Amino acid sequence: MRLDKYLAETAQCTRSEAKNLLAKGRVQVNGTVCKKGDTQLKAGDAVAVDGQPLQYQQYVYIMLNKPEGVVSASTDKRDTTVVDLVGDAYPRRQLFPAGRLDKTSTGFVLLTDDGGFAHDILAPKRHVSKTYTVVLDTPLTEEMCAGFAAGVTLADGTALSPAQVTALSQDRLTVQVVLKQGVYHQIKRMFGVYGAGVNGLHREAIGSLGLDPDLAPGQWRELSLEEVSKITR
Repeated sequence: MRLDKYLAETAQCTRSEAKNLLAKGRVQVNGTVCKKGDTQLKAGDAVAVDGQPLQYQQYVYIMLNKPEGVVSASTDKRDTTVVDLVGDAYPRRQLFPAGRLDKTSTGFVLLTDDGGFAHDILAPKRHVSKTYTVVLDTPLTEEMCAGFAAGVTLADGTALSPAQVTALSQDRLTVQVVLKQGVYHQIKRMFGVYGAGVNGLHREAIGSLGLDPDLAPGQWRELSLEEVSKITR
């Protein structure tokens, strides 16, 4: 990789900013100042800016606690998007949400620029689970539990894979739902088959990785590689 490209992706700066760093002699390769942006880096080369080592990261993976009213998209002409919440922290990254939450829903959204990883976790054959806390307008019934376990057939005839639903509150209005597929408005449509409405929906986990309880709505943080592996584990 060219040194200027490496700087732009690793130091999260523009190409012109990278050239400025090089011109001022602030970049070192293997301990020696280097001012040539077209320098080809080899495996094992150590790059630093002002003596601070840089570590190349091919992709980023971000956990975001989506607030209500924000849309799960990279760009939108009318509404704030989940990518907007990250701001200018990753100017050289083409971030997008790996999976959607409705505008009125909240919770764990995964942002990344790794298209292959996103495809893998969203592919039906991978069976990556999504866990939600759902608030209903009518109590959970045994009929609903049995129907979810067998696989709900939606009003339009779509037959869904089995899912899990369990009561979390004594009044059975707050429930946990675990899905292994993703269909548009799936949870609302599933409960709608039984005449129940959804008053609130919050995604708690993707795979075995739960939403960080320290993240307030709208806040985000990068995931470690160990955390990323929990998504598909």
